[in-house]
Amino acid sequence: MSDEEWERFLRESVTGAAGAPVEPSARAREVERRLRERSGQPDGRRTYSPARPRRRTGWYMTGLVAAVALLVVGLFPQQVVGWFGGDDGGQDGAPSAAESEGAREAPGAEPDLRPTLAEPFRGSPAAHWADGAAGITVPPARATGWMDAAQVERALRQSRDFLVAAGLDSRVLRGERPTKAIALLNPHQQDVQEYLRTALSSTAPAPETDPLLLFSRFRPEHARLVGDVVKTRGRLTYREGKRGAVEVTADVTFVYPVTPAGDGGRDAEVVRTIVRREVVMSWDDPAEIITEPGTMSLVSYALDMTNGGCSEPTGYFVPPFGTADERPADEARQVDPYDRSKPIDTSNGTTAAGEGEGCATATRS
Repeated sequence: MSDEEWERFLRESVTGAAGAPVEPSARAREVERRLRERSGQPDGRRTYSPARPRRRTGWYMTGLVAAVALLVVGLFPQQVVGWFGGDDGGQDGAPSAAESEGAREAPGAEPDLRPTLAEPFRGSPAAHWADGAAGITVPPARATGWMDAAQVERALRQSRDFLVAAGLDSRVLRGERPTKAIALLNPHQQDVQEYLRTALSSTAPAPETDPLLLFSRFRPEHARLVGDVVKTRGRLTYREGKRGAVEVTADVTFVYPVTPAGDGGRDAEVVRTIVRREVVMSWDDPAEIITEPGTMSLVSYALDMTNGGCSEPTGYFVPPFGTADERPADEARQVDPYDRSKPIDTSNGTTAAGEGEGCATATRS
Protein backbone atom coordinates (compact mmCIF):
# COMPACT_ATOMS: atom_id res chain seq x y z
CA MET A 1 0.00 0.00 0.00
CA SER A 2 1.42 3.43 -0.99
CA ASP A 3 1.80 6.31 1.46
CA GLU A 4 -1.09 8.18 -0.23
CA GLU A 5 -3.46 5.17 0.10
CA TRP A 6 -2.49 4.66 3.73
CA GLU A 7 -3.20 8.33 4.57
CA ARG A 8 -6.58 8.12 2.78
CA PHE A 9 -7.47 4.96 4.75
CA LEU A 10 -6.67 6.65 8.08
CA ARG A 11 -8.65 9.78 7.11
CA GLU A 12 -11.74 7.80 6.06
CA SER A 13 -11.55 5.70 9.22
CA VAL A 14 -12.05 8.90 11.23
CA THR A 15 -14.39 10.93 8.99
CA GLY A 16 -16.11 8.11 7.10
CA ALA A 17 -15.75 7.18 3.50
CA ALA A 18 -17.62 9.10 0.85
CA GLY A 19 -20.97 7.51 0.22
CA ALA A 20 -20.81 5.27 3.30
CA PRO A 21 -24.11 4.85 5.16
CA VAL A 22 -24.46 7.13 8.15
CA GLU A 23 -26.55 6.18 11.17
CA PRO A 24 -29.25 8.88 11.47
CA SER A 25 -29.64 10.73 14.70
CA ALA A 26 -32.49 9.98 17.08
CA ARG A 27 -34.21 13.21 16.03
CA ALA A 28 -33.82 12.34 12.34
CA ARG A 29 -35.32 8.87 12.95
CA GLU A 30 -38.27 10.41 14.82
CA VAL A 31 -38.98 12.93 11.99
CA GLU A 32 -38.75 10.13 9.43
CA ARG A 33 -41.17 7.99 11.41
CA ARG A 34 -43.77 10.81 11.62
CA LEU A 35 -43.54 11.54 7.90
CA ARG A 36 -43.94 7.84 7.12
CA GLU A 37 -47.03 7.56 9.34
CA ARG A 38 -48.64 10.58 7.69
CA SER A 39 -47.98 9.34 4.18
CA GLY A 40 -48.96 5.76 4.97
CA GLN A 41 -45.88 4.46 3.18
CA PRO A 42 -44.34 1.26 4.47
CA ASP A 43 -40.99 1.24 6.14
CA GLY A 44 -38.30 0.59 3.58
CA ARG A 45 -35.82 -0.77 6.15
CA ARG A 46 -36.05 -4.41 7.24
CA THR A 47 -35.81 -4.64 11.04
CA TYR A 48 -36.49 -7.55 13.35
CA SER A 49 -39.98 -8.23 14.57
CA PRO A 50 -40.41 -8.25 18.36
CA ALA A 51 -42.00 -11.71 18.03
CA ARG A 52 -38.90 -13.29 16.59
CA PRO A 53 -36.63 -12.90 19.57
CA ARG A 54 -39.37 -14.32 21.78
CA ARG A 55 -39.98 -17.17 19.38
CA ARG A 56 -36.27 -17.82 19.13
CA THR A 57 -35.97 -17.67 22.88
CA GLY A 58 -38.87 -20.10 23.05
CA TRP A 59 -37.11 -22.56 20.76
CA TYR A 60 -33.96 -22.21 22.81
CA MET A 61 -35.82 -22.92 26.02
CA THR A 62 -37.62 -25.82 24.36
CA GLY A 63 -34.30 -27.25 23.30
CA LEU A 64 -32.94 -26.80 26.81
CA VAL A 65 -35.98 -28.48 28.37
CA ALA A 66 -35.74 -31.30 25.84
CA ALA A 67 -32.08 -31.82 26.65
CA VAL A 68 -32.82 -31.90 30.37
CA ALA A 69 -35.73 -34.30 29.76
CA LEU A 70 -33.52 -36.65 27.79
CA LEU A 71 -30.95 -36.56 30.57
CA VAL A 72 -33.60 -37.34 33.22
CA VAL A 73 -35.02 -40.19 31.14
CA GLY A 74 -31.56 -41.63 30.70
CA LEU A 75 -30.75 -41.46 34.41
CA PHE A 76 -34.16 -42.30 35.90
CA PRO A 77 -36.18 -44.21 33.27
CA GLN A 78 -38.39 -46.08 35.74
CA GLN A 79 -39.46 -42.98 37.64
CA VAL A 80 -40.18 -41.03 34.45
CA VAL A 81 -42.38 -43.79 33.09
CA GLY A 82 -44.30 -43.72 36.35
CA TRP A 83 -45.15 -40.02 35.87
CA PHE A 84 -47.02 -40.78 32.67
CA GLY A 85 -49.17 -43.62 33.78
CA GLY A 86 -49.45 -47.16 34.75
CA ASP A 87 -47.93 -49.64 37.10
CA ASP A 88 -46.53 -51.68 34.27
CA GLY A 89 -44.43 -50.80 31.26
CA GLY A 90 -45.71 -50.33 27.77
CA GLN A 91 -45.93 -53.06 25.20
CA ASP A 92 -42.90 -51.60 23.44
CA GLY A 93 -40.52 -52.69 26.18
CA ALA A 94 -40.50 -49.46 28.19
CA PRO A 95 -39.44 -50.03 31.80
CA SER A 96 -41.96 -49.97 34.63
CA ALA A 97 -41.92 -47.18 37.15
CA ALA A 98 -40.23 -48.04 40.42
CA GLU A 99 -42.68 -49.28 43.03
CA SER A 100 -42.67 -46.39 45.49
CA GLU A 101 -46.08 -47.30 46.93
CA GLY A 102 -48.33 -50.34 47.05
CA ALA A 103 -49.61 -51.53 43.67
CA ARG A 104 -53.25 -50.71 43.03
CA GLU A 105 -53.88 -53.33 40.34
CA ALA A 106 -52.26 -56.18 38.47
CA PRO A 107 -50.03 -55.41 35.47
CA GLY A 108 -51.75 -55.34 32.11
CA ALA A 109 -51.88 -58.29 29.74
CA GLU A 110 -48.84 -59.10 27.63
CA PRO A 111 -48.60 -60.67 24.17
CA ASP A 112 -48.88 -64.45 24.31
CA LEU A 113 -45.24 -65.20 23.54
CA ARG A 114 -43.17 -68.10 24.80
CA PRO A 115 -39.90 -67.33 26.56
CA THR A 116 -36.70 -68.27 24.77
CA LEU A 117 -33.04 -68.48 25.70
CA ALA A 118 -32.49 -65.17 23.91
CA GLU A 119 -35.56 -63.50 25.43
CA PRO A 120 -36.40 -65.30 28.67
CA PHE A 121 -38.82 -62.61 29.90
CA ARG A 122 -40.85 -61.98 26.78
CA GLY A 123 -44.60 -62.38 27.12
CA SER A 124 -44.28 -61.48 30.81
CA PRO A 125 -44.77 -58.25 32.79
CA ALA A 126 -41.29 -58.89 34.16
CA ALA A 127 -39.89 -57.87 30.78
CA HIS A 128 -40.51 -54.28 31.92
CA TRP A 129 -39.16 -54.76 35.45
CA ALA A 130 -35.71 -53.73 36.65
CA ASP A 131 -32.76 -56.08 36.93
CA GLY A 132 -31.62 -57.42 40.27
CA ALA A 133 -31.31 -55.06 43.21
CA ALA A 134 -32.41 -52.10 41.06
CA GLY A 135 -36.00 -53.33 41.27
CA ILE A 136 -36.13 -53.06 45.07
CA THR A 137 -37.20 -49.54 46.05
CA VAL A 138 -35.65 -48.09 49.20
CA PRO A 139 -37.56 -45.17 50.78
CA PRO A 140 -35.95 -41.97 52.11
CA ALA A 141 -34.60 -42.32 55.62
CA ARG A 142 -35.82 -40.34 58.61
CA ALA A 143 -35.10 -40.64 62.31
CA THR A 144 -37.22 -43.47 63.71
CA GLY A 145 -37.21 -45.25 67.05
CA TRP A 146 -33.73 -45.43 68.54
CA MET A 147 -32.03 -44.57 65.23
CA ASP A 148 -31.20 -41.24 63.67
CA ALA A 149 -31.65 -40.71 59.92
CA ALA A 150 -28.15 -41.93 59.04
CA GLN A 151 -28.63 -45.13 61.04
CA VAL A 152 -32.02 -45.75 59.42
CA GLU A 153 -30.45 -45.28 55.99
CA ARG A 154 -27.83 -47.88 56.87
CA ALA A 155 -30.48 -50.28 58.18
CA LEU A 156 -32.46 -49.93 54.95
CA ARG A 157 -29.36 -50.54 52.85
CA GLN A 158 -28.46 -53.64 54.85
CA SER A 159 -32.04 -54.88 54.62
CA ARG A 160 -31.78 -54.73 50.86
CA ASP A 161 -28.36 -56.40 51.08
CA PHE A 162 -30.04 -59.29 52.85
CA LEU A 163 -32.60 -59.67 50.05
CA VAL A 164 -29.84 -59.57 47.45
CA ALA A 165 -27.74 -62.11 49.30
CA ALA A 166 -30.73 -64.42 49.84
CA GLY A 167 -32.46 -64.13 46.48
CA LEU A 168 -29.95 -62.92 43.89
CA ASP A 169 -26.52 -64.26 44.81
CA SER A 170 -25.49 -66.60 41.97
CA ARG A 171 -23.80 -69.07 44.34
CA VAL A 172 -26.86 -69.30 46.55
CA LEU A 173 -29.03 -69.83 43.47
CA ARG A 174 -26.81 -72.82 42.65
CA GLY A 175 -27.53 -74.29 46.06
CA GLU A 176 -24.50 -73.08 48.02
CA ARG A 177 -24.72 -71.88 51.61
CA PRO A 178 -26.10 -68.29 51.93
CA THR A 179 -23.17 -67.07 54.01
CA LYS A 180 -23.59 -63.34 53.33
CA ALA A 181 -27.28 -63.40 54.20
CA ILE A 182 -26.72 -65.36 57.40
CA ALA A 183 -24.07 -62.84 58.48
CA LEU A 184 -26.80 -60.17 58.65
CA LEU A 185 -28.98 -62.22 61.04
CA ASN A 186 -28.80 -61.73 64.80
CA PRO A 187 -26.80 -64.73 66.07
CA HIS A 188 -28.58 -64.48 69.42
CA GLN A 189 -32.05 -65.10 67.95
CA GLN A 190 -32.26 -68.77 68.89
CA ASP A 191 -35.37 -69.78 66.91
CA VAL A 192 -33.95 -68.43 63.67
CA GLN A 193 -30.55 -70.00 64.27
CA GLU A 194 -32.25 -73.35 64.88
CA TYR A 195 -34.25 -72.93 61.68
CA LEU A 196 -31.05 -72.24 59.72
CA ARG A 197 -29.29 -75.30 61.12
CA THR A 198 -32.19 -77.58 60.26
CA ALA A 199 -33.14 -76.02 56.93
CA LEU A 200 -29.64 -76.03 55.46
CA SER A 201 -28.68 -79.52 56.58
CA SER A 202 -31.83 -81.55 55.93
CA THR A 203 -32.35 -83.41 52.65
CA ALA A 204 -36.09 -83.58 53.30
CA PRO A 205 -37.13 -80.43 55.17
CA ALA A 206 -40.57 -79.96 56.61
CA PRO A 207 -42.69 -77.06 55.32
CA GLU A 208 -41.77 -74.96 58.36
CA THR A 209 -38.03 -75.63 57.93
CA ASP A 210 -37.85 -75.28 54.16
CA PRO A 211 -34.84 -73.08 53.26
CA LEU A 212 -36.90 -71.64 50.40
CA LEU A 213 -38.78 -69.58 52.95
CA LEU A 214 -35.77 -67.25 53.00
CA PHE A 215 -33.40 -68.32 50.22
CA SER A 216 -33.78 -68.98 46.49
CA ARG A 217 -32.11 -72.23 45.45
CA PHE A 218 -32.14 -74.52 42.42
CA ARG A 219 -30.60 -77.95 42.29
CA PRO A 220 -27.74 -77.60 39.77
CA GLU A 221 -28.33 -81.01 38.23
CA HIS A 222 -32.00 -80.16 37.60
CA ALA A 223 -32.12 -76.51 36.46
CA ARG A 224 -29.85 -73.63 35.54
CA LEU A 225 -30.53 -69.93 35.16
CA VAL A 226 -30.88 -68.47 31.68
CA GLY A 227 -28.36 -65.65 31.55
CA ASP A 228 -27.34 -63.50 34.49
CA VAL A 229 -30.48 -61.41 34.93
CA VAL A 230 -33.17 -61.94 37.55
CA LYS A 231 -36.05 -59.49 37.30
CA THR A 232 -37.38 -57.96 40.50
CA ARG A 233 -40.13 -55.67 41.66
CA GLY A 234 -40.87 -54.56 45.19
CA ARG A 235 -40.09 -52.16 47.96
CA LEU A 236 -39.07 -51.64 51.53
CA THR A 237 -41.14 -49.84 54.14
CA TYR A 238 -40.32 -49.15 57.77
CA ARG A 239 -41.80 -48.01 61.04
CA GLU A 240 -41.02 -47.97 64.73
CA GLY A 241 -41.43 -51.42 66.21
CA LYS A 242 -41.29 -52.87 69.69
CA ARG A 243 -38.91 -51.33 72.23
CA GLY A 244 -38.01 -48.57 69.80
CA ALA A 245 -36.69 -50.92 67.12
CA VAL A 246 -36.77 -49.95 63.45
CA GLU A 247 -38.96 -52.56 61.76
CA VAL A 248 -38.36 -52.94 58.02
CA THR A 249 -40.81 -54.84 55.81
CA ALA A 250 -39.69 -56.11 52.42
CA ASP A 251 -42.25 -57.20 49.83
CA VAL A 252 -40.43 -58.28 46.67
CA THR A 253 -41.22 -60.48 43.66
CA PHE A 254 -38.33 -62.29 41.94
CA VAL A 255 -38.62 -63.79 38.44
CA TYR A 256 -36.08 -66.52 37.64
CA PRO A 257 -35.87 -67.81 34.04
CA VAL A 258 -34.51 -71.36 34.09
CA THR A 259 -33.91 -74.17 31.64
CA PRO A 260 -33.17 -77.89 32.14
CA ALA A 261 -29.60 -78.38 33.32
CA GLY A 262 -28.65 -80.84 30.61
CA ASP A 263 -30.30 -79.12 27.67
CA GLY A 264 -27.94 -76.76 25.88
CA GLY A 265 -29.79 -76.55 22.56
CA ARG A 266 -31.04 -73.29 21.12
CA ASP A 267 -34.63 -74.52 21.40
CA ALA A 268 -34.31 -75.54 25.04
CA GLU A 269 -37.41 -75.12 27.18
CA VAL A 270 -37.49 -71.99 29.36
CA VAL A 271 -39.66 -71.82 32.48
CA ARG A 272 -40.05 -68.83 34.75
CA THR A 273 -40.11 -69.51 38.48
CA ILE A 274 -41.85 -66.57 40.13
CA VAL A 275 -41.26 -66.00 43.83
CA ARG A 276 -42.80 -63.33 46.03
CA ARG A 277 -41.38 -62.91 49.51
CA GLU A 278 -42.42 -60.82 52.45
CA VAL A 279 -39.77 -60.53 55.15
CA VAL A 280 -40.15 -58.40 58.28
CA MET A 281 -36.82 -57.45 59.87
CA SER A 282 -36.24 -55.75 63.22
CA TRP A 283 -33.16 -53.59 63.75
CA ASP A 284 -33.12 -53.68 67.51
CA ASP A 285 -31.84 -51.21 70.06
CA PRO A 286 -28.82 -52.94 71.67
CA ALA A 287 -29.85 -51.33 74.95
CA GLU A 288 -33.09 -53.33 74.81
CA ILE A 289 -32.26 -56.54 72.89
CA ILE A 290 -29.14 -58.70 72.85
CA THR A 291 -27.78 -58.35 69.34
CA GLU A 292 -24.61 -57.74 67.39
CA PRO A 293 -23.72 -54.61 65.39
CA GLY A 294 -24.89 -54.79 61.80
CA THR A 295 -27.36 -57.63 62.38
CA MET A 296 -31.14 -57.77 62.62
CA SER A 297 -33.77 -60.10 63.99
CA LEU A 298 -36.44 -61.73 61.87
CA VAL A 299 -40.03 -61.01 62.86
CA SER A 300 -41.74 -63.05 60.13
CA TYR A 301 -41.26 -64.39 56.60
CA ALA A 302 -43.70 -65.72 54.00
CA LEU A 303 -43.38 -67.15 50.52
CA ASP A 304 -45.61 -67.33 47.45
CA MET A 305 -44.23 -69.13 44.40
CA THR A 306 -45.24 -70.27 40.92
CA ASN A 307 -43.47 -72.97 38.90
CA GLY A 308 -41.34 -73.84 41.90
CA GLY A 309 -42.73 -77.27 42.68
CA CYS A 310 -46.01 -78.57 43.97
CA SER A 311 -44.86 -81.70 45.76
CA GLU A 312 -43.38 -82.08 49.23
CA PRO A 313 -40.56 -79.59 49.95
CA THR A 314 -37.06 -80.57 48.86
CA GLY A 315 -35.20 -77.41 49.84
CA TYR A 316 -34.95 -76.37 46.16
CA PHE A 317 -37.24 -74.92 43.56
CA VAL A 318 -38.36 -77.62 41.16
CA PRO A 319 -39.47 -76.07 37.85
CA PRO A 320 -41.96 -78.34 36.02
CA PHE A 321 -40.05 -78.96 32.81
CA GLY A 322 -41.90 -80.91 30.17
CA THR A 323 -44.67 -82.28 32.37
CA ALA A 324 -47.19 -81.03 34.88
CA ASP A 325 -46.44 -80.97 38.58
CA GLU A 326 -46.86 -84.18 40.51
CA ARG A 327 -49.75 -82.85 42.55
CA PRO A 328 -52.76 -81.57 40.59
CA ALA A 329 -53.45 -77.90 40.95
CA ASP A 330 -56.55 -76.53 42.62
CA GLU A 331 -58.53 -75.20 39.67
CA ALA A 332 -60.89 -73.40 42.04
CA ARG A 333 -58.07 -71.22 43.37
CA GLN A 334 -56.39 -69.12 40.71
CA VAL A 335 -53.50 -66.74 41.27
CA ASP A 336 -51.82 -64.12 39.10
CA PRO A 337 -48.19 -64.32 40.26
CA TYR A 338 -47.49 -60.81 38.93
CA ASP A 339 -50.34 -59.19 40.84
CA ARG A 340 -48.77 -57.28 43.71
CA SER A 341 -51.95 -55.42 44.65
CA LYS A 342 -53.03 -58.24 46.98
CA PRO A 343 -51.26 -59.48 50.10
CA ILE A 344 -49.46 -62.81 50.09
CA ASP A 345 -51.89 -65.66 50.67
CA THR A 346 -50.82 -67.37 53.90
CA SER A 347 -53.92 -69.55 54.19
CA ASN A 348 -51.73 -72.62 53.87
CA GLY A 349 -49.38 -71.57 56.61
CA THR A 350 -46.08 -69.98 55.63
CA THR A 351 -46.37 -70.71 51.92
CA ALA A 352 -49.03 -70.47 49.25
CA ALA A 353 -49.70 -71.00 45.55
CA GLY A 354 -47.05 -73.58 45.02
CA GLU A 355 -46.53 -75.66 48.12
CA GLY A 356 -48.46 -77.06 51.02
CA GLU A 357 -51.99 -78.38 50.97
CA GLY A 358 -52.91 -78.00 47.32
CA CYS A 359 -51.48 -75.72 44.68
CA ALA A 360 -53.30 -72.86 43.05
CA THR A 361 -53.52 -72.49 39.29
CA ALA A 362 -51.39 -69.65 37.92
CA THR A 363 -53.30 -67.55 35.41
CA ARG A 364 -50.02 -66.67 33.69
CA SER A 365 -46.32 -67.21 34.19
